[in-house]
Amino acid sequence: MTDTTAFDWRPFLLEWSAEWADSLPDDETRSTDDEAALRARWLGFPPASEERIVAMEERLGRRMPPSYREFLKVSDGWRHAGGFVWLLAGTADARWHRNESGLADMYEEYLDEDAGPEERREADIWRRGLQLDVESDITHVLLDPEDVDEDGEWAVYTWASWRAAPPERHANFHAFMRDMHREFHSLRAHRYDGEPVFANDTTRKLDAQVEEARLEALRGGWERAGRALAEAKEYGRPRAAGLGHQIRRLLGETHAVDFDGLVTDPRYAPELLPPLMAEHAAHSYRDDSTLTFHLRGAGDDVVSLAHTTLDQLRNGTYRYAAAGPFGEAVERARELARWGDTDAAWRALRDALPLWEPLGPDHLAPLGWVADPLLGPLLTAERGRELLSTPRGGQQGEAPRPTAGLDPGDLAWLAERDPGNNRTSYRFVLVEGVEPQELPGRLTEGDGTVLNTPATAWEARARALRDRRESSSHDDRALMAVGRAGAGWSFAFDGDPAPFNRWRFVSPAAAASAGTRVVVVWSGLRAWHGEPFFHLSVARDGAEEYAFTYTDGEVRSSGEIPRALDPDRFFGDAEGGAEAERPLLEAVTGEFGVRLPRHALVRGRLHTFTTRSWTRPPGDGETYTVIRIGETADPVEGTVAPDPRS
Repeated sequence: MTDTTAFDWRPFLLEWSAEWADSLPDDETRSTDDEAALRARWLGFPPASEERIVAMEERLGRRMPPSYREFLKVSDGWRHAGGFVWLLAGTADARWHRNESGLADMYEEYLDEDAGPEERREADIWRRGLQLDVESDITHVLLDPEDVDEDGEWAVYTWASWRAAPPERHANFHAFMRDMHREFHSLRAHRYDGEPVFANDTTRKLDAQVEEARLEALRGGWERAGRALAEAKEYGRPRAAGLGHQIRRLLGETHAVDFDGLVTDPRYAPELLPPLMAEHAAHSYRDDSTLTFHLRGAGDDVVSLAHTTLDQLRNGTYRYAAAGPFGEAVERARELARWGDTDAAWRALRDALPLWEPLGPDHLAPLGWVADPLLGPLLTAERGRELLSTPRGGQQGEAPRPTAGLDPGDLAWLAERDPGNNRTSYRFVLVEGVEPQELPGRLTEGDGTVLNTPATAWEARARALRDRRESSSHDDRALMAVGRAGAGWSFAFDGDPAPFNRWRFVSPAAAASAGTRVVVVWSGLRAWHGEPFFHLSVARDGAEEYAFTYTDGEVRSSGEIPRALDPDRFFGDAEGGAEAERPLLEAVTGEFGVRLPRHALVRGRLHTFTTRSWTRPPGDGETYTVIRIGETADPVEGTVAPDPRS
């Protein structure tokens, strides 16, 4: 509980008055009242006596709230409350609004029959509120006698039509006046030609607070720094917003984060332009007309860099770079993320943070990496807080407790529901002793297929559909993401496979296993359509060692299956289905010591390629459809024919 009645109004109002007087240009034309206020260095009026206050209360039929009452005892009204209220009511001018503005009718028009008490209360304030604005720029100030706290304080509501926002609530009259003092400062901080430098005890104190907040942020105390910067920003202090935006961006916030002019400084542009341009690219739909707003005041070099960075972000070629040991860690992290080990990539960045150096005195943390296609997906809210809590830039502090990894280190996570419950079928190939970039040579026809540039699953599928010129109802060529699957293993993963057809399915395990061992898993135990199924096959040196397929409630197997993978353990006594998926995946994990990187597959970007078909060639007499799309948008051609290889 805050005892607002204990606030000493006089020093605060005297300080405000002096700041106002010192901020006025000498040659400005002023009203008679403002000239008198300037000479007296006092924006207020003589104090109201207790008798005068009681008379006002009797006129209005209510005892005034404590903080407004105490204010009146120091000044019976106020000039220039903020930037848009030129005269604030004292005992003579305060009156019930009684919908004088007609705003109650306007608000009630927009209420529907489901409107709650709070919405109706907001509309009714224009009937019950005590009006304090006497002269203003179409700005209303109302004390609400029905919004009362435990101290008897009434909330204050302000509203201006030109702000295009709902009424703003202030906890009490004291809070309202504090906010108006901040508004006055914020407006004066933006100095125009001919105006005196706006410097006073308040600005000097806040500027020192900003500098201490910067050092505190570099020491890892981002929460304290954030609060101090937010306060200074409300007063319009330079540097406060630009520094605060850096903290907000690393917490995952993007709304109204533009780094407040720092982005146009050539020193900081390489770090701050990429996240700003990434946000623009995500929401601009190729309309770059708003770039001039973000780049106002920028030199030609910065504007050119902005457009270059935007082009790179749109075509996926942007690469974050940093100097020194931290830059070396960035390269290691990118290589790890490239093959799916996002937890190790994050550790590489985190461990090098103490070695990071700012580009200048207004740089709090590395930021360009959040726009990097490979590194950006590493950022989570928890990791953002961990980064901000890590001492850096030559400052000392206590290192934070490391955040938990995002990958469970197994295969069993595939049995969990994803947010949209879309992962009901998937397949993957695990190859031992082979690097991920070698997988196309084992899972394609050996036609020189190379890996596509890293992309999200959605981007990769969209690109594949856009580039596809031919498809066959008989072929099942998988678009697979690749990476490392643990010590000594690589994977190829397809999270959106075609329907499983056990009569035509051919496991790629044997063909891919020359000189090594290959594991193939295809699960549809939670498939929306058709019978649940599960396939496992293991091959070594070009020959299948063992395999089983569960479908139609039956298991078909071959070879000597290890006890840990025996399908009878999973499908023996029960009907089989989704309940068998997790233990099956746990068994595969235990047997081969493999894992799949959940975060990289779900949120990250990985290399992809298209495999050879997972189905056998058509037999004699079997027909299939081939659809070819001409490069010049020729009509689709449908063909039904026997297998041309028969």
